[in-house]
Amino acid sequence: MTTPQRPVSRGRRLAVVAALVMLLGCLLPWYTLAGDLPSSPFGAFDGSGVLVFGAALATLALVTLPYATGRPAWDVDRWIAYALIAGVAVLGAAVWPVGFLDGPAGLRPDRAPGLWLSFAGALALIRASFLITREPTRL
Repeated sequence: MTTPQRPVSRGRRLAVVAALVMLLGCLLPWYTLAGDLPSSPFGAFDGSGVLVFGAALATLALVTLPYATGRPAWDVDRWIAYALIAGVAVLGAAVWPVGFLDGPAGLRPDRAPGLWLSFAGALALIRASFLITREPTRL
């Protein structure tokens, strides 16, 4: 006999969308060298962007945990876990461009769409953790 699952809340749906946006951002260039030379893009996996990728995967795992195991409630499935994961994502996206500050033209949104998408996903994950704080506690 399986226990009926609760519908996915608005905050958790936003967390899934944020994680997918961060994953897409990790696949796109995070920096493209500007100039007359052939462009040489750098990606998320060339630095601390790996933290963003890991945070996106952790978010997806956290959202699917109650549905994968059949238990309706887990102690780890709370807003604080989502906030910590969002903090890791923001840290990874904020630290990554520090090495490229000598050529800031390569960080423009048209040259670094992945970085900006990852920031947007991390901010959406912060919003999702706020929405999760407003939810009634799952029993």
